[in-house]
Amino acid sequence: MANMTDVAKLANVSTATVSRVLQNPETVKEKTRVKVLQAIEELNYQPNVLARYFRRTETKTILVMVPSIMNNVFPQMIAGIDLVANQAGYKVLLGNTYQEPEKAYSYIEELKQKQVDGMILLTTRLDYQIISDLADDYPVVLASDYIEGLTAPTVAIDNISSARDAVEHLLQIGHQRVGMITGPLDIPLSRDRLKGYRQALLGHDIDVESVLIQEGDHTYESGYNQMNKFLALDKTPTAIFAANDSMAMGAIKAIKAHGLRVPEDVAVVGFDNIQFSAIFEPALTTIAQPLVEMGKRSMELLLKQIKGEPLTKKQHVLDTKLVIRESCGYNKQV
Repeated sequence: MANMTDVAKLANVSTATVSRVLQNPETVKEKTRVKVLQAIEELNYQPNVLARYFRRTETKTILVMVPSIMNNVFPQMIAGIDLVANQAGYKVLLGNTYQEPEKAYSYIEELKQKQVDGMILLTTRLDYQIISDLADDYPVVLASDYIEGLTAPTVAIDNISSARDAVEHLLQIGHQRVGMITGPLDIPLSRDRLKGYRQALLGHDIDVESVLIQEGDHTYESGYNQMNKFLALDKTPTAIFAANDSMAMGAIKAIKAHGLRVPEDVAVVGFDNIQFSAIFEPALTTIAQPLVEMGKRSMELLLKQIKGEPLTKKQHVLDTKLVIRESCGYNKQV
């Protein structure tokens, strides 16, 4: 079944132009209007009935798109979004893409068809130009990720400096051979955390060894598997920085399975400060993100766009904190 994007491609116009032809044809030049109508007829495009109704009426619903609801970070961010949304009389729908681009595009189509009033993306694998184009025409906020040059409103942390702080701590307490388990490197925040790791090592005149960098996928299992690769090296790392807490916990499990101790034999630092990190054994040293606040700020920005209010500031960078616990073997702030 054809959608508005298909019509726009065939007519060589934007989806916004197609929408105007359907909703306010008098605002579109006749030549352009004829092209769009011909494309609609050729593709037998049937405009969504719900969208036609909602062009005059708010849905009072927003969509939050996540790559995987299994990621322990997102529930806290969604809680912050939901809190602000409810106070403003909005409902929150959750779109889980399972990291599949086609599902992401189907959710975007819901926004374009005006089945929801706005969308918050909690990280994304979409090309930044797609996000920028979307944000030019619709209320959209990108949360968690920061993409250089992106014009869409963004709520994030400084992943580079936060990762650098985590590794810097390990270096300051005496570790010279620090391995890293990254997140998926097709995501900007994963690349930024790797950049922070590299900066910390180079700042101490320590060579960055490719063998000490393994790519995970933010799951407990990948942390376990990639740690096993480190432990198979002739010269194993004495400390590990994992790009999220779930992978850090998986790494600790692998270390223990080899009969080694954390932090006595291998120190471990994670990232995110999910709720379970404080009661894990040993309690996990980690970078704390203000997850609930990030969700709240994202919804506040989205509401301003929905109401047509100007945004005086589009890029919001929130502070993080190094939380030192037992897993790195040092219980005082350096």
